[in-house]
Amino acid sequence: MYETWEELEESIKNCNKCKLCHGRRNIVFGTGNKNADIMFIGEGPGADEDIQGEPFVGKAGQLMNKAFDALEIERENVYIANIVKCRPPQNRNPEKDEANACINYLRNQVMLVKPKIIVLLGSVALKNILGDKYSITTARGKWIENKGIYYMPTFHPAALLRDDSKKIYFWRDLKLVKEKIKSL
Repeated sequence: MYETWEELEESIKNCNKCKLCHGRRNIVFGTGNKNADIMFIGEGPGADEDIQGEPFVGKAGQLMNKAFDALEIERENVYIANIVKCRPPQNRNPEKDEANACINYLRNQVMLVKPKIIVLLGSVALKNILGDKYSITTARGKWIENKGIYYMPTFHPAALLRDDSKKIYFWRDLKLVKEKIKSL
């Protein structure tokens, strides 16, 4: 484990633990408040994120920003990262070996941020953080406490772009997060 953000980021920049490193333009390290009470974890960078080197800047991120604005959650006050730091081809889900190659980087980010709440955006984040026993459709909207951190699984914003009916659940889940952080 790295004790500083700089060491961690440098290690990721030089990473070649899986095949995703061969197609990347940029690593997508993470962004936001490095001392945030709330951390959001997605699955992996898309094309826009690969170009800009920042998570959730494409259409899914823009939708997430609208939800943040409506709920008065300032993006600068949360920390946002992904399971993998390099873009999977054609925006496919990260494969298990790719996620496993990257997971310690994410654990290191969690250790440095020390969030009280982690919002797991989608099935890939949920399964890689809390295990295969969970399904996003049954776990979303329910608090899961583990090792002093409260987890809120919810739909990935990209899923909302494909299915409008999921937006209300995403909204409700983020409202629960906003309410919970006040009590911690």
